[in-house]
Amino acid sequence: MNEKFLEQLLSEISVSGYEEPIQDVVETQMRDCADEIRRDEMSNLICVVNPEAKRRIMLSAHADEIGLMISNITEDGRIQVIARGGIILATYLGQQVQIKTAQGNIPGVVETCRELTKKSDLKTSDIRIDIGAEDKEEALRYVSLGDPIVLDTKIHRMANGRLTARALDDRVGVFIIMEALRKAKAEGCKVGVYAASTVGEETTMSGAYWTSTRIQPDLAIVVDVTYTSDYSGTNAADFGTVKLGGGPVLCNSPMVVKKLNEEMKACAKKVGIEVQMEAASRMTYTDGDKIHFSNQGVPMVLVSIPLRYMHTPAEMADLKDVQDCIDLIAEFLVEQSR
Repeated sequence: MNEKFLEQLLSEISVSGYEEPIQDVVETQMRDCADEIRRDEMSNLICVVNPEAKRRIMLSAHADEIGLMISNITEDGRIQVIARGGIILATYLGQQVQIKTAQGNIPGVVETCRELTKKSDLKTSDIRIDIGAEDKEEALRYVSLGDPIVLDTKIHRMANGRLTARALDDRVGVFIIMEALRKAKAEGCKVGVYAASTVGEETTMSGAYWTSTRIQPDLAIVVDVTYTSDYSGTNAADFGTVKLGGGPVLCNSPMVVKKLNEEMKACAKKVGIEVQMEAASRMTYTDGDKIHFSNQGVPMVLVSIPLRYMHTPAEMADLKDVQDCIDLIAEFLVEQSR
């Protein structure tokens, strides 16, 4: 596993709408493998192998993460914000943050007090960030309206091959599709593979739609995270029994083509990978939904990474699941070439 590549992805700030730096990482890492690398006006990045092939398979994972964006600066130099994506506001109170500015990353602290932590209807308008500035004029020397903000967290290796970091959702998915493309190419894949690191999934989902309409794939494999049912506050009745370390997760959903699920299961069996199943009543709430409705309709299969503590500062995944996702998708791509 190329852990350096994974760590570089997880170290970037890629709040929805500000994905360019993480796409630079992907482009640098994939130059030695991709036959073509494409980038559009919105900064979707597509790594292609076998672009001349008639059969086209799209791999999709989103590069953006949830976070905040500076909306206003008060006269006393405090920063006010709006949300980018489905943040959990309570996790921000009293925490250190990083603000990505034109001059580099600036540290800040989210103000808090006991009364604020007890507030039941906490809103983004309640959030104020202190960067140490004395007033608005001084604050504007360091930051600008529109700058993105993330929690200041670290990447840690845990027991039993687990990994914790901010925004594994879904930068680990980007890692998986790029490494699957690399492995499939090495194993003689003949179909056209278009591995798309898409923008905006946490906000507009426009990135995947744009990319699919331009690739016009014959089918799509979407890689995202999914909730496990193995920690406090979860209920297996909602989505199914999903465990960390239990293998890639396929989805029983009206959006997913059943035949593709069965083909994925056959590939998993062939290479000795255990798969798990989750249930969705309607949409998958991933980029797969937008891809499914693009063009004249795109057959889609969803391969998910089991994740604990989604949309918190310390998401947790299992590196064995990550490697199994890479191996499963690579095998599927090679099988499609036969």
